[in-house]
Amino acid sequence: MNWKVRVAKRVVDLTASTIGLVTFAPAFAVIALAIKLDSKGPVLYRQRRAGSLLGVDRENGVPRFRFVEFEMPKFRTMQVDAERKTGVVLAQVNDPRITRVGRFLRRTRLDELPQLWSVLRGQMSLVGPRPERPELLANLALAIPLFEERMRDVKPGITGFAQINLGYTGAAPQGSEIEKLQEHIINPFKVDGADGADADGMRLKLLYDLAYSAVLDDLSSYLRTEAEVILKTPVVMLRGFGR
Repeated sequence: MNWKVRVAKRVVDLTASTIGLVTFAPAFAVIALAIKLDSKGPVLYRQRRAGSLLGVDRENGVPRFRFVEFEMPKFRTMQVDAERKTGVVLAQVNDPRITRVGRFLRRTRLDELPQLWSVLRGQMSLVGPRPERPELLANLALAIPLFEERMRDVKPGITGFAQINLGYTGAAPQGSEIEKLQEHIINPFKVDGADGADADGMRLKLLYDLAYSAVLDDLSSYLRTEAEVILKTPVVMLRGFGR
């Protein structure tokens, strides 16, 4: 990442997270009350997530990635102990584990608001690839070539280039240009029984994440892309796209 971009990105993160926490403070109280009235359990849900950090192997000097785990806060949108019977799985469309209030929070992305605190602390960035569960990362990296590259020298984000262009599960919008390419990207070798795999949506998200990481080498390109993502995110939230 260009050093000028690194400085500009941190300034954007500090400014946006501070303004966001102050602005949405009243909404936090309303959301917390709605969650409590709708279902039993805590208001906030902390989940282990991981980004990746580019480092150098001390023995041979070869660049390598290592996973950096942290606790990511969210407003609780599922029943308590939702994964007790299923184990770690990705959320699906019309997931029965999601509460009534949780469905609204997910559709509008309001469940992500507590992560503004993570941005302020420097664990996350406002814009960047979404962090994944550590338990899923290894399998996704094995199934999807260059999957680790999506977080090359960039922190995981609350919103991102993929989030404003794709649905929550990684589905392409109907009639979009990316939809025309789906059959060549998702299960391109037509492996029997592979349709609907967790990696399918991730392959589409990867394209947008790689495109975002590419603009971080140039300040003007970064500023244009960052502004586009930030300005389009509220529109996505209001329309409830993809949830």
